[in-house]
Amino acid sequence: MNVESKFIDIAGVKTHYLETGSGPVLVLIHGGGSGADAWGNWRGCLDGYARHFRTIAVDMPGFGRSGRPDPEQFDYGQANRNRHMAAFIDAVAGEEPVFLIGNSMGGATALGVAIARPDLIRKLVLMGAAGLDISNPDPAAKKILASYDYTPEGMRTLMSVLAGSHYRIEDELVQYRYELTMEPGSREALGAINRKLAQEGMTYPREEIAKVQTPTLVVGGKEDQVAVLARTYGFLDLLPNSWGFVLPHVGHWVMIEAPGEFAAITTAFFQDGLFEVQPK
Repeated sequence: MNVESKFIDIAGVKTHYLETGSGPVLVLIHGGGSGADAWGNWRGCLDGYARHFRTIAVDMPGFGRSGRPDPEQFDYGQANRNRHMAAFIDAVAGEEPVFLIGNSMGGATALGVAIARPDLIRKLVLMGAAGLDISNPDPAAKKILASYDYTPEGMRTLMSVLAGSHYRIEDELVQYRYELTMEPGSREALGAINRKLAQEGMTYPREEIAKVQTPTLVVGGKEDQVAVLARTYGFLDLLPNSWGFVLPHVGHWVMIEAPGEFAAITTAFFQDGLFEVQPK
């Protein structure tokens, strides 16, 4: 698998992305947890996707190898994240609308683009997505997610909440994510992101979600403690042109815990003639 590491300037932010494969454009957006980035989240799916798509996995501002602008000079809120992603898709995809997959915060971002710029998206996948006001009912899990202490042990604890019971947490991935949080400016960017989340949240009005006409596949893990199944079903209830797929024994990281199944399910969804909206 030939994966290229590339950079592009988007509204003054040095934006990193991975690219592989050829064909219709597929854009992958990672989640917002400490140490998240394009490679850590999507590495298990890239080979499968590259057989069918020009696959682009992007690091959002403040994550991975993308820029971490000074929080005094940059807006780390969700609305600006949506604008950045729409501009990124415009810049890398050309004239044709893209297939778009978002996990967690990346799901909220993908949904935000679908709300504001539906012209950019051919089909959408929301996997363990934020964006809907159905929150995590497990206070213990929420406390762990908010208390990462910037140690390898703390990263492993955080990952244990995000993953399902059948997933063996890899030492390599723990170390990789931990080291990303040690990069200069990472702590400051994550702090700014979390402060914005506390102030503004990461959800959209239900009536705005219900207006999205983009064909959407909503994917959930039965053991997800963050984007609980009630939220998965909530998206299905609101989005008029939506299908659902739920995997057993899987938590918040379907693309990491079950990459083969996830890539196969989503590739089938993107194929012409399948999962099409029937005219009235």
